[in-house]
Amino acid sequence: MWDSYIKGFRLYLQLERSLSENSVEAYALDIEKLSTFIQQKYAIGPQKVELQHLQDFVKWVSENGYGATSQARILSGIRSFYKYLLLENVMDADPTALIESPKTSRKIPEVLNIHEIDNIINSIDRSKPEGERNKALLETLYSCGLRVSELVNLKISDLHLNEAYIKVCGKGNKQRLVPIGETGKKHIELYLQQIRLHYPVKKGCDDVLFLNRRGGKLSRVYIFMLIKELSIKAGIKKDISPHTFRHSFATHLIEGGADLRAVQEMLGHESITTTEIYTHLDDMYLRENIISFHPRNRKS
Repeated sequence: MWDSYIKGFRLYLQLERSLSENSVEAYALDIEKLSTFIQQKYAIGPQKVELQHLQDFVKWVSENGYGATSQARILSGIRSFYKYLLLENVMDADPTALIESPKTSRKIPEVLNIHEIDNIINSIDRSKPEGERNKALLETLYSCGLRVSELVNLKISDLHLNEAYIKVCGKGNKQRLVPIGETGKKHIELYLQQIRLHYPVKKGCDDVLFLNRRGGKLSRVYIFMLIKELSIKAGIKKDISPHTFRHSFATHLIEGGADLRAVQEMLGHESITTTEIYTHLDDMYLRENIISFHPRNRKS
């Protein structure tokens, strides 16, 4: 009974929600946990599940060492599953409607200031061919606030440099248009005109923008290692990853007065609440400036 509904749920997530294979798999595994628990304890199908059954499951999840974030993710999957069952007319009412999510604390991410970003990018050895490529990819990463997976999958056909934007394929294969600044444009054009054309190109990689020395697509791991190496070279002690450039991009936009909805669109966040974490960073920025510049805080 459960298996056929889980199979249908998978198709719903793939076809109607356009989720990635990894997301579909994560949701399905969470529903399988629920299925095993309910069948072992109550021996009923999903259409017979009520609020009390779900509360017992949530208690079991909590007692088995799952943290608040994992519990919230599992509940999100269960809500999606019962939304699907409602759409299929399997259920008349949603048993998840009154269930409470655990409170999760949102960790404020590490952020680089503009001086630190400049120092990292200026640490690239541009005497080597990969130096110009690395400068172009880091300028693109910061200029557009991309995820590392979006950066390595960027295609030449996604570039619309005359119109000053690029097309990005994000999570769940959702596409968005992101503006690109003059610095990012300049270094992509330099890389295309002077560096990339000398690379061998592997079959299937003709349209890939950033290539490795063997003509294949760069790996996510390479970008992580590059940024770690450059941050050490620049003398920066913060815990930095490619995502730090994305956090910094968003923070600098909001500090400069950008509209939160516009930042949400550029980052490709499905929910505005994900973007709102940067308003907390902005609050810290404002507080530091007020303390620094208020006349009563100046030392005599």
